[in-house]
Amino acid sequence: MCGFVGFSSKCSNKEKIIKEMLKKIEHRGPDSHESYVDDDVALGFVRLSIIDLEGGTQPLLNEDNSMALIFNGEIYNYQVLRRGLIEKGHIFKTLTDSEVLLHGYEEYGAALLNKLRGMFAFTIWDKKKKKLFGARDHFGIKPYYYAQMGNSLLFGSEIKSFLSHPEFKKELNEDCLPNYLTFACVPGYETFFKNVYKLPPAHYYEYKGGDMIVKRYYTPEFDIDNDKPLESFVDDIEKTFKESVLAHKIADVEVGCFLSSGVDSSYVASELSKLQDVKTYTIGFDDTRYSEAADAKMLADEIHVENYEKRLTSEEYFANVGKVQYHLDEPLANPSANLLYFISERAAKDIKVVLSGEGADEMFGGYNVYKEPIAVRKYQKRVPSFLRKSAAVVAKGLPDFKGKNFIIRGSQPVEERYLGNSNVFKVGEREKILKKQYDVKRPQYYTKPFYDKVKDMDDIAKMQYMDIHVWMVQEILLKADKMSMAHSLELRVPFLDIEIFNVARTLPTKYKVSEENTKLALRKAANRQINPTSANRKKLAFPLPLPEWLKEDRYYDLVKSYFTNDVANKFFNVSKITRLLDDHRTGKPHCVAKIWAVFSFLVWYEEFFVKL
Repeated sequence: MCGFVGFSSKCSNKEKIIKEMLKKIEHRGPDSHESYVDDDVALGFVRLSIIDLEGGTQPLLNEDNSMALIFNGEIYNYQVLRRGLIEKGHIFKTLTDSEVLLHGYEEYGAALLNKLRGMFAFTIWDKKKKKLFGARDHFGIKPYYYAQMGNSLLFGSEIKSFLSHPEFKKELNEDCLPNYLTFACVPGYETFFKNVYKLPPAHYYEYKGGDMIVKRYYTPEFDIDNDKPLESFVDDIEKTFKESVLAHKIADVEVGCFLSSGVDSSYVASELSKLQDVKTYTIGFDDTRYSEAADAKMLADEIHVENYEKRLTSEEYFANVGKVQYHLDEPLANPSANLLYFISERAAKDIKVVLSGEGADEMFGGYNVYKEPIAVRKYQKRVPSFLRKSAAVVAKGLPDFKGKNFIIRGSQPVEERYLGNSNVFKVGEREKILKKQYDVKRPQYYTKPFYDKVKDMDDIAKMQYMDIHVWMVQEILLKADKMSMAHSLELRVPFLDIEIFNVARTLPTKYKVSEENTKLALRKAANRQINPTSANRKKLAFPLPLPEWLKEDRYYDLVKSYFTNDVANKFFNVSKITRLLDDHRTGKPHCVAKIWAVFSFLVWYEEFFVKL
């Protein structure tokens, strides 16, 4: 929808500062740039007009101008909330969902948050109480950053806007580097900028007189119903998802859809096509081994929607790696972020809003790695613990062989072995490539609090719950927001609806994952709407020909130039990271993710600490 930035300060030139900060995020909202300034705060807003195109300007003030709102996101149940607030005597001056937040906060305070259905990050300034109130949605769909610098509190949708504030001190939070190399993103709620933090999902804060209090307002919890039959779950999924797509299409502009070959986006597109004409968008490559375009086109033809393919070349991909890392704000080592950047660029030529399939894997058990506990459980039952541990010790000392990783992982509890979909550099591996040793927390520090919440559940449920809180927030949703908003495109995620979660939280593992497939109940629901081939197709996770490209001289040389420059020499053992490139060229497996993690950090560092 937009982007916002603000700060609490007594400085005299707030108007000039807020305008400079807004320039850094104007890509999020090209339709208007507005600000509110008083003696205590400055609030800035860039708007992508989607609902109430004429009347939705922000910052938005209440009736007596005592409160001001800046808001990024969409509230899908705003019409119901609006009617209730009008009945309570509130007077609305716009037709926007934004104004519901302002009057809702006046009426309910922080209790408003659990009445909301949507994606949101917003800030309200209460001029009478001299208090700031900020909140982030239940699952972390929309970003919210803050920093206390000097005498100011800075807050906003993107970190880069802080760079224009005179009190912002740009320093690298180098201690994030080791665990970034493991997770391929920045775990937890610190960032690579020292003293800049992410407001956690389902949290709000109150800031007054220099003091900040952060509180959780919602905790997603599983409540498994083992007695309910599969078909009843499928009925519930079908009904709730249909209603979620209907809610997520609310807009005064055209709404389109991303479409891959997988069940998630296919199901979204199918449901949306029943409500309106739909434009769908797909990434493709000349190398058909990696391209989903043909399968996506087949589904598009079946449900009678337009399909536009963005055929991506290696030249385009590598020419824009700097722009991708700049827009991400935080280094992210998933190569699919770049694909989202390009498909968003293509879609934004036609539309302002797009629906996408993010969240389905976490809600319904979709990752292929969720099948691992089924095999591990059999191994652990057949082989005594002491033998498994001994075999793992021996395996670690041997050259790579088929089954080595399974033997090692089979000796560990899930809480120790599973850190999320990316576990790029093991602790020992990253210590070898880093120039110095860091006294940092083990990777399990970031995952243990969530495993503890579900310690009595099966391993697959534990993995799924942890991914909802770590991988999905810090990786999936980060790139979804930043890559779409880089092109002034709002991305909506109907699978990450609170009502969808209320169904998914009750689903037993046996209806999520089997040895043969994942998302079992969701696929059965999709199978009622789309062809069985699309509904049951294995997850591909945004494939691309990066392994082939990195073997070509021009891209090998490009990455090597980063791996051997002064910045690389500052952080890494250059001979070790260049060896990764050479090993990949000679066919050694498991190098691409490691190469891309190092490369992405170096590109990001160049964007923020060399160029700026």
